[in-house]
Amino acid sequence: MTATTRARVWPAPSWTPPLDSEALATVLAKIHKWEAFDGGALLDDVAIALDEVIPQEEHVEDIAQRLRDHLKRLVHIAVAAQAEQDDQTARLIEQARTVRTEDLPGDPWKAVGHLRRLGWTVNELMERLAATRCLKEAV
Repeated sequence: MTATTRARVWPAPSWTPPLDSEALATVLAKIHKWEAFDGGALLDDVAIALDEVIPQEEHVEDIAQRLRDHLKRLVHIAVAAQAEQDDQTARLIEQARTVRTEDLPGDPWKAVGHLRRLGWTVNELMERLAATRCLKEAV
């Protein structure tokens, strides 16, 4: 005496993707633009900015832009790690945002001073993020 019972099969709800094709294309474009954090390049640029030998005038703008990019990346890392809850880190984030938005002065000596402020800010924020374990130390 065996009874055969059939399990009732319920239809599965239809699945809809979380993003449409336009949103996926946007995500893909951002992935293609993404560059990994390069601690070695960061330290090289900081060393150039803070070195006793002043960079040649024609290179100052490029170095400043690279330092601004490092600041932007470090601030993104700090915010993503919620590091701004630490007072010292929050102060450095604000300083980074401020110095990053300043224009490079036209006077060569003032431009070098600005370059050094950028370099110090990059260095300080990177060290603070390493100290708070938001970032491994750059090698």
